[in-house]
Amino acid sequence: MGVEGIGARVVRKEDKRFITGKGRYVDDIKLLGMTYAHFIRSPHAHAKVKKIDSSAALKLPGVVAVLTGQELVDDKVGNLICGWAITSKDGSPMKMGAWPAMAPETVRFVGQAVAVVIADSKNLARDAAEAVVVDYEELPVVADVRAAIKAGAPQLHPEAPGNQVYDWVIGDEAATDAAFAKAANVVKMDLTNNRLAPNPMEPRSAVASYDAAEEHFTLYTTSQNPHVARLVLSAFYNIAPEHKLRVIAPDVGGGFGSKIYIYPEEMVALWASKKTGRPVKWTSDRTEAFLTDAHGRDHVTHAEMAFDANNKITGLKVKTYANFGAYMSLFSSAVPTYLYATLLSGQYNIPQIHAEVIGVYTNTTPVDAYRGAGRPEASYLVERMMETAARQLNVDPAALRKHNFITQFPHQTPVIMAYDTGDFNASLDAAMKAIDYAGFPARKAKAKADGKLRGIGLSCYIEACGIAPSKAVGSLGAGVGLWESAEVRVNPVGTIEILTGSHSHGQGHETTFCQLVADRLGIPISQVSIVHGDTDKVQFGMGTYGSRSAAVGLTAILKAMEKMEAKAKKIAAHALEASEADIVIENGEFKVTGTDKAIALPMVALAAYTAHNLPDGMEPGLKESAFYDPSNFTFPAGAYICELEVDPGTGKTSFINFVAADDFGRLINPMIVEGQVHGGLVQGIGQALLEHAMYDANGQPVTASFMDYAMPRADDVPSFNLSHTTTLCPGNPLGIKGCGEAGAIGASAAVINAITDAIGKNNLEMPATPDRVWRTIHSA
Repeated sequence: MGVEGIGARVVRKEDKRFITGKGRYVDDIKLLGMTYAHFIRSPHAHAKVKKIDSSAALKLPGVVAVLTGQELVDDKVGNLICGWAITSKDGSPMKMGAWPAMAPETVRFVGQAVAVVIADSKNLARDAAEAVVVDYEELPVVADVRAAIKAGAPQLHPEAPGNQVYDWVIGDEAATDAAFAKAANVVKMDLTNNRLAPNPMEPRSAVASYDAAEEHFTLYTTSQNPHVARLVLSAFYNIAPEHKLRVIAPDVGGGFGSKIYIYPEEMVALWASKKTGRPVKWTSDRTEAFLTDAHGRDHVTHAEMAFDANNKITGLKVKTYANFGAYMSLFSSAVPTYLYATLLSGQYNIPQIHAEVIGVYTNTTPVDAYRGAGRPEASYLVERMMETAARQLNVDPAALRKHNFITQFPHQTPVIMAYDTGDFNASLDAAMKAIDYAGFPARKAKAKADGKLRGIGLSCYIEACGIAPSKAVGSLGAGVGLWESAEVRVNPVGTIEILTGSHSHGQGHETTFCQLVADRLGIPISQVSIVHGDTDKVQFGMGTYGSRSAAVGLTAILKAMEKMEAKAKKIAAHALEASEADIVIENGEFKVTGTDKAIALPMVALAAYTAHNLPDGMEPGLKESAFYDPSNFTFPAGAYICELEVDPGTGKTSFINFVAADDFGRLINPMIVEGQVHGGLVQGIGQALLEHAMYDANGQPVTASFMDYAMPRADDVPSFNLSHTTTLCPGNPLGIKGCGEAGAIGASAAVINAITDAIGKNNLEMPATPDRVWRTIHSA
């Protein structure tokens, strides 16, 4: 079945319902007697909640209830948690301040909820919220990470003196210092990785229903991992016992990491449905999304890179201040530590690395994983350093990279990661050929003659995906294992259901997962269906993030398929009176090698369920399950090269060419892979040129709408030239590495390196808006 199996460019099955308006999203859910929630949110970045007067609102028609944070406390609903424990360099645990779902006493960022109105319609709830009077006592604000760490700065949490969450280190400091002491050249840089707002197409939403007769809750939610949501809601938040809570994530319109977490709104909706005795729906509007969806990035870093006289890297020092916002989100602690600092070796053989990361609270929206999650921050730092080093050492940027590439595998870095395989020269060679790197000087000269500044920028990224194994991440502080589960159900007529703990929110799982089954059994993908996103149907799973769906989730399906196939071969061999070893599967049939004897899959399935003629001792049915815990991360890598022009009169950047050569291991569906890369590249370019979630000195967000927060549009990005090199991942049987985050990891450094090459000045921060570029060009 090469036309639909592994490697085929199959059109996505799920797109039929999406493009015809038949998708089923959380906001489409309608339940009998449903009410609507509207949250009353703080207009202040830091304040005491003195009094909430809801008397006028409760008198309005259609208002069911006004519930407050104090009532949550009284009902013993737990605070939100961070699920990855980090230990500071002095051995002390991280300082996690309490985060209630609605603030009973103190608000710490603009948009934090203090109460919720429940009414018969969305508009009634919104109108009634305006009648609720909240008396605040404003407190001093610290909205910038640099200000937060100064002596005497306003304090956010009594648990975290100096607003410091942790001071964490990795690497050998003494050995790194020794490498620097012997260095022939040292490159130093101060870098800022700008804060981003995720902006998935579908805003967050929740529909909660409580069945008093069964004492059972159902939650429909926009989640990337519904099983983890159920676990946390039951085990930590005291919402309901696990077996009395069903979590369903139907179609989800994008996530980019922002829908991994448990947010206050889901908790409150569940609690409110029991309090009111009616279903409760809440759907975010765009301003709420800007205010409350977990933001990404926001690092301030000083880095130094040491070289010997032969331009070999000998050491790297990094000190990063990571802004966590007002509270610790579910995985936020791991992003600037184990997902960032462990990738600081990049594609290079760096003998010694020492990194220090200081986590800081500020009066801003909480920060957590956003597409790439730590890897974009690491790649940006390393690739800006490499480009700057090439200029300082007066060598070609590509040549300097090649001179320092890791070429022997496996390779143990000084910062935990052990790279299993790769061919970094192949990717860079492919990218250089695609962009005609050798011909660039002539093109630059011609552009100069035309009054334009032309630049070229490289970015050679590596990422760690399919975070694993569970034992290893557990030893590093992770609160959950990072395996995946799957179940294969062959029905009596031969149709197949695949139940997976992975979750699709735009990645095309309903197609690619079917392609594996089609490839192994030789059946059309229309004969296979994928079931996911429902905790009552799939027993347990860890969801989708970190480009883990294929490498981990699809491998779990493969393991379950192997078990099912082994049983099916026994049944077929028995029916055909042949040796099991002689049975092969081709074109939907179980055949006896070297003969014309065969039995079709539907007949094998029917035999399994009728059970009239099974091998002695065999149980009826044809259903198998498997759990897969990877032995290592996977390490996608690649080389991106951006060529662009800058208008010195306006600072406007125009793309000439953008090439991307990626190594994702085996590709299940190249078309879907290319779509993932396109999306990631646009997000990386968006960060480089346009996007920045900003606050003023009072903690007021100044980019809380699309009027203020610049998202990339079609005319902001070029057509991309994509290619693939392939080294198969040895850590999983399919050889898959993952592709979903690559573009967002490698693109931003390529763009900034190209702009700084064009303008001849290196001190340019993201986003490189025309105004910022123009000012940099004309600065002294």
